[in-house]
Amino acid sequence: MATAVITGGTDGIGRALADTYLGRGHQVLVIGRDREKGQAFVDAAGGRARFLPADLALVGESRRALAWIAETYPRIDVLVLGARFHRSTRAETAEGLESNFALYYLSRFLFSHGLVGPLSRAPHPVVLNFGGAGQTGPVRWDDLQLRRNYPGTGALGHGAKLCDLLGVSFTRIHRDTPIRYVLNHPGVVATSFAGEYDRVAAAQVELLKATGKTAEQAVAQILPYLDDPPARLTAVLEGRRVPTDTGSFDPAEADRLHRITQELLAGLPR
Repeated sequence: MATAVITGGTDGIGRALADTYLGRGHQVLVIGRDREKGQAFVDAAGGRARFLPADLALVGESRRALAWIAETYPRIDVLVLGARFHRSTRAETAEGLESNFALYYLSRFLFSHGLVGPLSRAPHPVVLNFGGAGQTGPVRWDDLQLRRNYPGTGALGHGAKLCDLLGVSFTRIHRDTPIRYVLNHPGVVATSFAGEYDRVAAAQVELLKATGKTAEQAVAQILPYLDDPPARLTAVLEGRRVPTDTGSFDPAEADRLHRITQELLAGLPR
């Protein structure tokens, strides 16, 4: 039986994708912090659905989740990296990492590289990462964790840029595997917009909720690229493929970020 693993799968596009793959006969694992939403998904879906509670903003939790997933699912056909949480004010995790950097980028780095084994056992494996699709940047190389002039909503854009570079380095490092990597910027989608917002940002969110496309519409735009990825690395902006041979996907920058990330993770306790 095919398997889909989805971070941020209890709400929004992640939940819509989880429902889609359940409808196709997959077994589906969703990962998130909200136990109530996770249990509601399991209760509604039946025996092929599972929920793994984990705070993926913590590297230790991501590593624990990865170990359990690799032991439980020897083959993974679809990996969706969708967990994120907006913060208008900068915050650090218990591990001393900026929260957006840790959740939006580091957890996706760990899951991408950490599940290469199970992904490689599937006939046509694909990773979906909700990045910037080349629409964000540049990288703050001297301040990756946004200690100076924290940009609020812009922190998500910075994380999306890092995810784009993650896709570039991943496909270079694992070029000998069958894994395809899709970077998707879905545009404005009317989801719950999980996060903590100041007054101005909260008002903007209410407008976006009223005008954004539905999660089901966003899934319809990306699903053809997951079913049949046209390249080892594919970037998609609101259903339209965008080139990945531009400066937004610079291999040298991708390699630089990969080295920095490895050094950072090596310095964290196991």
